[in-house]
Amino acid sequence: MYNRKLLTKHTLQVINHHKLSRNKSTKTFDKHKWKSVVGLEIHAQISSESKLFSAAGTKFDAAVNSQVALFDAAIPGTLPRINEKCVEAAILTALVLGCNLNTVSSFDRKHYFYADMPAGYQITQQFHPLAEKGQITFHVIDQNIKNLPYSKTSLIKQIQLEQDSGRTIYDDFSKNSLIDLNRAGTGLMELVFEPDLSNGLEASALVKELLLIFERIKTCSGRMEEGALRVDANVSITDSDKLGTRTEIKNLGSIRAVQLAVDYEIFRQLNLIKEEKEVVNETRGWDSITNKTVSMRDKEVLQDYRFMPEPNLLPLNLNKFDIKKIQTNIPELPTVTRNNIMSKYGFNIRKTTILMNEPVLLSMFFDIMNNDTSRNPSRVWNVLTIEFLTELNKRSIEPKQSEIPSSAIGEVVDLLDNNTVNLVHARKVIAKIFDEKNKSPSQIVIENNWEQISDIEEIEKLCKEVMLEYPKAVKDYRRGKLQAIKFLISHIAKKTNERANLALVSKKLEELLKND
Repeated sequence: MYNRKLLTKHTLQVINHHKLSRNKSTKTFDKHKWKSVVGLEIHAQISSESKLFSAAGTKFDAAVNSQVALFDAAIPGTLPRINEKCVEAAILTALVLGCNLNTVSSFDRKHYFYADMPAGYQITQQFHPLAEKGQITFHVIDQNIKNLPYSKTSLIKQIQLEQDSGRTIYDDFSKNSLIDLNRAGTGLMELVFEPDLSNGLEASALVKELLLIFERIKTCSGRMEEGALRVDANVSITDSDKLGTRTEIKNLGSIRAVQLAVDYEIFRQLNLIKEEKEVVNETRGWDSITNKTVSMRDKEVLQDYRFMPEPNLLPLNLNKFDIKKIQTNIPELPTVTRNNIMSKYGFNIRKTTILMNEPVLLSMFFDIMNNDTSRNPSRVWNVLTIEFLTELNKRSIEPKQSEIPSSAIGEVVDLLDNNTVNLVHARKVIAKIFDEKNKSPSQIVIENNWEQISDIEEIEKLCKEVMLEYPKAVKDYRRGKLQAIKFLISHIAKKTNERANLALVSKKLEELLKND
């Protein structure tokens, strides 16, 4: 069944951003009547030391064509041998996603001719997959806080084992296409989802949740930048119960690309309908430079993959695997962690999801809170997900690449909590600890004279000085122009290099201004 929704507010914002064509049409076009249907196919590389059907290695950054067994290169006479570790990884993934395991599954040959597929076919499980009928539940969080978060469940049609292809690399210097077979034969889990999503935001949220699950169960590294997880999105629109013509967007390699590509494709198809043009059943790619999908090949003529049973592999019998043992090794999953965080720390779903989407920051959060349970969890959340993450982004550093220890961030939290520094200087301290890793935050504060001025007598002295320097602002305030106090506060902040405790300054100024 296709679960279709009216176009969401988020997708409509994308459409309005691109602007539908203004060409005149003989028919009235109401974009709000159209429904979008999105289904994902996700290819996840299995985390294993060797490939699915050979003993060749799977290291990502190995020298070109240095991890190629004879079977991977399709040398005549070589035979596949199933990697049981890959099967166990797929079983674990299927169990976590609530799938029904098929006791017996089988392999097929899917024929197509690409230079990076030396055998001329891919070994897959198109008709009798390892597992079927699962689901994944995730939360959809829009960056616009006015749009309320909501929960969404997507059904999984099947999970199948298959082998990856090699890589084709175009060499500008020689003007030739070069082939690297290091990836050829690497084990893949293909997760085929039912088309029950509505837009790019939901699609990207699903991928985020799946990445969190993989991070816990360790069956896939989830490193999209390395091609360890690639997404194909099937997109169509319709204004009736009959489904529209779909297009497939291939090889989306980042969460951002998933969201933008799906939303753009919905916009593109709506524009075609508005212009009374036909949506073509085709394969499209994503151009991250122009932020548009581009046509790769049409599917009007159904490609004949000439599927046939794989003659060199026996059916895969799961009775040979200890399913119960695999089940007992399932770790705490993101859903449980999410509920525990909300219950223990009082976070709403938005704050919890933001924190969990960065596993490194989540780990740091737990370290900081466990080190001192009296710390304010909201303060820790703010420092990690806003201040610390902002500094990482400024320096183009991924959280997992950061060398800043949790203890240093915890110390910054303490400096804020005990009013040693204000937020302005806390940000400066966070920036400094990247450059002066051998110094503690407290040491940095002292050396740079960034301690917050909170002494009441000093605050009063500063207030009186500024009142004398700007008598007009004082008169304006006393005449009822209450905004004049902000002028005085800003000058005290400037006078003290933003070290003054502005909450105390505001309180003392109000007290002095009310007295003649």
